[in-house]
Amino acid sequence: MQQKIKRAAVLGSGVMGAGIAAHLANVGIPVLMLDIAPSELTDEEKKKGLKLEDRAVRNRIVIENKKALLKQKPSPLSSKQNLDLIEVGNFSDDMEHLSEVDWVIEVVVENLDIKKKVLADVDRHRKTGSIVSSNTSGISIEAMSEDCSEDLRSHFLGTHFFNPPRYLKLLEVIPTKQTSSEVVEFMKRFGEDVLGKGVVEAKDTPNFIANRIGTYGLLVTVQQMLEKGYSVGEVDSVTGPMIGRPKSATFRTLDVVGLDTFIHVANNVYDQVEGEEKKSFEVPSFMKSMLEKGWLGSKSGQGFFLKKKGEQGSEILQLNPETLEYEARGKLKTKATEMAKQEKGAKRKLKALISAEGDRAGDLVWSVIKPVLIYSAELYGQIADDVPSIDEAMRWGFGWELGPFEIWDSIGVRTSVERMKKEGETVPDWIENMLEKVNESFYKKENGNVYYYHAGEYRQQSFNEKNINLKRLKETREVIKKNAGASLIDIGDGVACLEFHSQSNAIGLDIIQMINFSIDHVEAHYEGLVIGNQAKNFCVGANLGMILMEAQDYNFFEIEMVVKNFQDSMMKLKYSDKPVVVAPFGMTLGGGAEVCLPADSIQASPETYMGLVEPGVGLIPGGGGNKELYIKHLRNIPQGVDFDLQKIANSVFEKIAMAKVSTSGEEAKENGYLDQMDAISANGDHLLHDAKQKVLGLARSGYTPPKRVKIPVVGEQGYATMMLGAKSLALSGYASEHDLKIAEKLAFVLAGGRLAQGSFVDEQYLLDLEREAFLSLIGEPKSQARMQHMLMKGKPLRN
Repeated sequence: MQQKIKRAAVLGSGVMGAGIAAHLANVGIPVLMLDIAPSELTDEEKKKGLKLEDRAVRNRIVIENKKALLKQKPSPLSSKQNLDLIEVGNFSDDMEHLSEVDWVIEVVVENLDIKKKVLADVDRHRKTGSIVSSNTSGISIEAMSEDCSEDLRSHFLGTHFFNPPRYLKLLEVIPTKQTSSEVVEFMKRFGEDVLGKGVVEAKDTPNFIANRIGTYGLLVTVQQMLEKGYSVGEVDSVTGPMIGRPKSATFRTLDVVGLDTFIHVANNVYDQVEGEEKKSFEVPSFMKSMLEKGWLGSKSGQGFFLKKKGEQGSEILQLNPETLEYEARGKLKTKATEMAKQEKGAKRKLKALISAEGDRAGDLVWSVIKPVLIYSAELYGQIADDVPSIDEAMRWGFGWELGPFEIWDSIGVRTSVERMKKEGETVPDWIENMLEKVNESFYKKENGNVYYYHAGEYRQQSFNEKNINLKRLKETREVIKKNAGASLIDIGDGVACLEFHSQSNAIGLDIIQMINFSIDHVEAHYEGLVIGNQAKNFCVGANLGMILMEAQDYNFFEIEMVVKNFQDSMMKLKYSDKPVVVAPFGMTLGGGAEVCLPADSIQASPETYMGLVEPGVGLIPGGGGNKELYIKHLRNIPQGVDFDLQKIANSVFEKIAMAKVSTSGEEAKENGYLDQMDAISANGDHLLHDAKQKVLGLARSGYTPPKRVKIPVVGEQGYATMMLGAKSLALSGYASEHDLKIAEKLAFVLAGGRLAQGSFVDEQYLLDLEREAFLSLIGEPKSQARMQHMLMKGKPLRN
C-alpha cells in the first residue's frame, strides 16, 4: 500500500508539540493536537460555574497552548489562518480519533515509562499501517516501542525536529531494527519534499547526531573558558560568525535554548556513556548554581548575559562564572581576529585563526575546534553511517556554516592531525589509515560531482534531483555571461538562470545590464528565464550607498539615468517574449521586490520577507514597484465583480507608506505581493527547480507575453482621500513631518496625479510620475539623513 499523510496527530502541546503542530499546519496538513485533561479547576473556572467534566475544562491545557502560538516570537505560524488547521482534544476523551490520522507524533515528557504508556494507548487506537513516531531528543527509540504490536513497531521511528520547527531545517529520522525500510524512505522523502526539511538518518544512540556533537562542543568551550581564564563575552566574540557559527555564538545560544533544556540534554548523554566521554558531559558547578537560582537565559530574563538599563541607556552585562556576578562585557581583539576579519568566507577566516599559534584568540578557537573534530571522528559509524550525515546535521541543526569534516578539510587534514599528535592527542585509526593512503580530504569534487571518504574509498554523494546547486553547476558548465553583479547560467532543459551576486545582492548598474542582456539572450536561445540565487537573501534592494553618494555630489542626472534604466529593464522583463519566473527567499526588499512584481510568476520560499520599504530610507519605490503592486491588487479581483477602486489604492498606499514586510511567503500572498499566478515551494532548497518547472510549464502551454492595457486610477479625489488618512496619523503622533512629505509623493503617484477619478492611464505615465517623485525626495536633506543612518546603523531613522 502506498503511504500517504493527509492528516496527523501530535500528542503533547508544550512548546515543542505545539511548534510541530504549527509546522504541519503551515504546510497544509490538518492536525489533531492532544494533551492531558486537568485534574483541578482554576479559580476562574470556578467563578464561571464550570465542572471538571466540561469540555472547555478538559481541553484547557491544549487550548491555552494553541492560543500561545499567536503570541510567540518569532511566530511558529507562517499565517495566523493556519491556526484553524489545528484541532484540539485530550488524552482521556479523544485517543479514539487516532484511527482517523495517517501519522501520530509523540511529543510528551522525556520519560521512558510515560512514553511507553502513551504508545501502548496509541497502539490500541491507531489504524493499521499508520506511521507513529517520537520527537524524543535522546531516549532510545527501540526501548520505547519494544512492547508494542508488530504492525506499530514496523511503522515506528524517531522524528527529531529542532526547535523552533518552522525555522530550524534539521529533521533527524531514527529507525529501529524493526522499522520497515519503506517507511524510513517514505519519511525521509516526505520530510524533505512536504515538510521542507533537511533530513538526516541517525542511529538510535544518546542524543542522536546534532545534539550529541553540539552539546559536547558547547561543554568543551565552557571548560576551556574556565581553564584558560577567558570571559563569557570574549568567548562569544570569536565563536560566532568569525568561525562560521550563528551570531548567538556559544553563551548567547545557551541563553536562547534555556539552561534547563541544555543541562537535561547534557545529562542524557552523561547517564548513558562511560569513562572520558562521561567526564566531557559533566556540567560545571557554576552552571548548576545558575540552574538553582533560576538564571535560565532569555525565558527568565537573565543567564550568561543580563540586559540592564543604565544612565547611558541599555547595556548588556556578562556573567562572571567565578563570582556569579554580572560585569561589563568583554571582547577579544588580537592580531588573529584582525587577520580573520580581512578574510572572506568561513573557511579562510577559520584557517587564519587556527594557524595563529600563541595568539589568545587563535589558541581559544583551536582549543574548542580540535576536540570536536576528534570526537566527531570517534563517533563516525556509531551515530551515523557517513560523514555527510554528520556535517549536514550540524549545519542544519546548529546553524554551523561548516560541519566537522568540512572544517577539517578547510584547515588541512594532514597538517592539523600532525599538530594534534604533537600536542599528545590520539586520532582515530580510520583517519590515520586515510592519510596513509594519501587521501588528504574527506570530500573531493570531480566533474561537478561530490565524493566523500568512506571505508577506504570515495563514494559519490547523492542529492535530491530537486536541489539545483548553482555553485556546482558553474563548475561543470560554462557561464553564459558574467559581470561583477550577476551571472547568466544554463540550468538545463532550455532554461537559463540569472543569479545576482553583488554585495548583499544590491541592485546597481551591473545587475540592470545583466537583466537586459539576459532577456535578449533568452528570447533568442532559450525557453525561458529564472531569476534566482542561493545567497543569504534574494535581494536587499537598490545600491543605497551609490545613490546617496551621487545625491550628495548633486549628480541628479546620473541618478535619473540609473532609475530610468531600472524602470525600462523591469518593463522589458514584464513584456519579454519568453516566460520569466522569479524565485525570492529571505529578505526581498525594495528593488528586490520590484524585480519580482512584473514577472510572469513568482515562486517564493516559505521564508520570504517581501516589502517595498523605501519610505524607511526617505524615498518611494523608483523601479515601478508602486505601479506593479497596484496592478497586482487589481488583478486579484475576479472578472465581472464590482469593486471600489479607492479601497485598492488605499490598501497599496498603506502597505508602501508603512513599509510593511511579510513575515513569510504566505503573508506575502495575503499582502498582495503574490497572486493566483504565484506559488510557494515547501522546501527552500527546491526553489530553483520549482521555478524552472514553472517556466517550462508556461513555455510548453504556448506562452504569449501579457497584453499592454491601460490602468484605472483614483485621480485627484483619491489623492485627497489617501492624504486624509496620512494626516490623521501625523496628528496622532504616528508619522513625522517628513513621513507626511513621503506619503504625499506616494499618494500622488498611486492616484495618477491631477486627473479625474476613474481615468485610465498607461504604465509609462505612472513610471514618469514615480521617477519624478523619487528624484525629488533624493534631494531632501532628511531623506539623505535616513539613507546615511540605514547604511551606518542598519536600521531606519525616524526624522
